[in-house]
This record gives sequence, structure tokens and C-alpha cells, in this order.
Amino acid sequence: MSKKKNSKPGKVNIRNKRAEHDYLIVDKLMAGIVLTGTEIKSIRAGKASLVDTFCYILDGEIWVKNLYIAPYEWGSYNNHATRRDRKLLLNSKEIRNLKQDSASPGYTIVPLRLFIDDNGRAKLDIALCKGKREFDKRTTMRERDDKRELDRVLKRF
Repeated sequence: MSKKKNSKPGKVNIRNKRAEHDYLIVDKLMAGIVLTGTEIKSIRAGKASLVDTFCYILDGEIWVKNLYIAPYEWGSYNNHATRRDRKLLLNSKEIRNLKQDSASPGYTIVPLRLFIDDNGRAKLDIALCKGKREFDKRTTMRERDDKRELDRVLKRF
């Protein structure tokens, strides 16, 4: 009997690479996510995407919008909507602080990573971010390239 590719907890790690390029990360939090049965099965299979995803706060609750979770292959009529709004699980103090911080101009809440923790539950790393300007993006790329070149030179010796 063969095992599925991502059947063990902790194997799924879906990242939002664009967020690290477009935003300066100010603060990070880990949040649980409310899912249906076919959604968690699809995430465990690694079929989700964080492209163009963002978070918003409504009535003291935090929601993630545009999170794509592919339909489960064996879901039949019980399958979920692929891009529905999903509730995140944070305590009220954390939500209050995020709401207060994100009210400032230029700040937003962006998901960075979707993963399965050691207990088999889906978690979402979210961050309070400030948008980068074009010259900030170039500076970040230059620093990354310089670090890569330095590592390459140091490996020779």
C-alpha cells in the first residue's frame, strides 16, 4: 500500500513570494483558518495558492480574501467554492492591535505562508506590511544579489 505524497503533517508549505518583494514586513502573526472538509484535504495535497490574497477586518473578525484552494478531486457535490472568504482565528487583542495598526495609510495585512502544523491543522502566517516604493524594491534586490555573490565567493575558500 503506497502513501500519499503529503500525507504527513508539516509537509505543506505554500508561500506568497510576491508579498516579500512588494511589502516591507513590520509584524508577523500565526493564525488558524476555518475550513470545510474538502478544503483541508485539498490543502494537504498542496493545491492552494496565495497569489493576490489579502486580509481584512470586519465586525471584530479577521477574514482572508482571494485565497485559492483547488476543488478536491474526490469531493463530488460536497466540493467547496475555490475563492470564498475564509475566517481566520486570532484572539480579540491581536485583532484589535492589527486593526489599529492597519488603519494607518500605506499599511495592509498580507498572508505570507500557508502550512500544516505538527497537529495536522492548517495555519496561515500573516503580516502587517507597508508597501515598498520602486527604489526600495531595487535596493532589496541589490542586497540579495550581493549576499548571494558573497556566499559564492566564501564557498571557494
